[in-house]
Amino acid sequence: MEMTAGALASMIGGEIEGNGDVVLRNFAKIEEAKSGDMSFIANPKYAHFASQTEASALLVSKDFESETPVKATLIRVADPYATLAELLTAIQSMKPGPTGIEQPVRLPENFEAPEGVYIGAFAYIGDGAKIGKNVKIYPQAYIGSNVVIGDNTVIRAGVKIYEECRIGARCIIHSGAVIGADGFGFAPKGEIYEKIPQVGIVVIEDDVEIGANTTVDRATFGATRIGHGTKLDNLIQIAHNVEVGTNNVFASQSGVAGSTKIGNSNRVGGQVGFAGHLKIGDRNEFGAQSGIPSNVGDGNRLIGTPVVPFMQWAKCNILLSRLPELFKKK
Repeated sequence: MEMTAGALASMIGGEIEGNGDVVLRNFAKIEEAKSGDMSFIANPKYAHFASQTEASALLVSKDFESETPVKATLIRVADPYATLAELLTAIQSMKPGPTGIEQPVRLPENFEAPEGVYIGAFAYIGDGAKIGKNVKIYPQAYIGSNVVIGDNTVIRAGVKIYEECRIGARCIIHSGAVIGADGFGFAPKGEIYEKIPQVGIVVIEDDVEIGANTTVDRATFGATRIGHGTKLDNLIQIAHNVEVGTNNVFASQSGVAGSTKIGNSNRVGGQVGFAGHLKIGDRNEFGAQSGIPSNVGDGNRLIGTPVVPFMQWAKCNILLSRLPELFKKK
């Protein structure tokens, strides 16, 4: 990247304050930025860096005010964080991606490479697999038989996608993820457990991102489903027949037990656990390490094990911290 602050502001619809001719060449954290770098302030905790940073330009909100003079050129936008995401996406898309088929790879007989496709060395593409345009499959990935992958999806190195699973367009699946392993289905028979064959599939809809070493198990029957726009962090477990709606975000080490249905636009903190066969509504927030044993409606802010409303949990923790004092008075 090399452009003036004024040109960048025009590109993102920002308001320039300061020297619009300063040249920007890179992005950096505000506390580490040097001349020629651009940074941003989206969290008030970092506002004090505005007068200290060596960055040439800062992306800030329209109502941002600094208590001390700021040397950097300011570019004011409605939402600095969202604008930064759009800007980085645009710049990233300008970089040429890999294309072509490296050797050695395993391909189906009579395989015809779609436009813009990349298949890295030691990848395995099973018979009947359908690969969309501009798909990038990095080295040592495994794509099982009859898998479908939509246009512009990225499958990173070492991903394993089992047979029959379906991946949408513009998805990103990071290294080590496993899509379509058997669900944890066993029937007790005396002192042993008989395996229940898992004959369903996994459906990943468009614009989903799945983090490294995350697992999404195939359904016993039907489909385990991850809805459009949902983002899964690293090290997450999604069990068989789970249905996750649209535009949810899950932080690392969270897990969802079998057959639970989760609605849309939920925010799930790290190490949150959902019991099986639950119904979770829309627009909920679950604090880190929460345990959810029962159904949840819409628009709640919950935390704890078992979960309670956030303010109730905060009050209980204040009382808990006073227990030693109360025992002394006893």
